[in-house]
This record gives sequence, C-alpha cells and structure tokens, in this order.
Amino acid sequence: MSVEEPLFRVVRGVPTAEELAALVGVIAVRSRPTARPAPAPASVWARSGRPSGAGLTPGAGNWRTSGLPR
Repeated sequence: MSVEEPLFRVVRGVPTAEELAALVGVIAVRSRPTARPAPAPASVWARSGRPSGAGLTPGAGNWRTSGLPR
C-alpha cells in the first residue's frame, strides 16, 4: 500500500465530520489486538497433592519410592 492510497473511502453519500470521526474510532478500536485474560489460578482444592512437573525416574527400587509422599 502506498502513502497516497487511502485506508478507506466513502462509496455513497456525504458523511458529516462526526460520522467520519465515529467510523475512524470504530476502525481504530477493532484493529487493536485483544488482550488475553490472565488464567485463573487453581484453587488449593483443585490442585493435586503431587506436582505435575515431578516425573518418575527410572532406576533400581524407584517403583517402591514412587508411592511415597514427596
């Protein structure tokens, strides 16, 4: 798109300055990126007793310790 090319144009009618200002305002608001809401933290009740990041490690006797609390 070149500098001289308009972003939009009026095809029919003769809009007033207020109508053009309202149109530009709507286009400006709609073209902004939307902010994603922050994820809600999990409650203590919903969280598991064992962290999800703690994986099992292979090795001798680890099957026995996998059932122990951490």
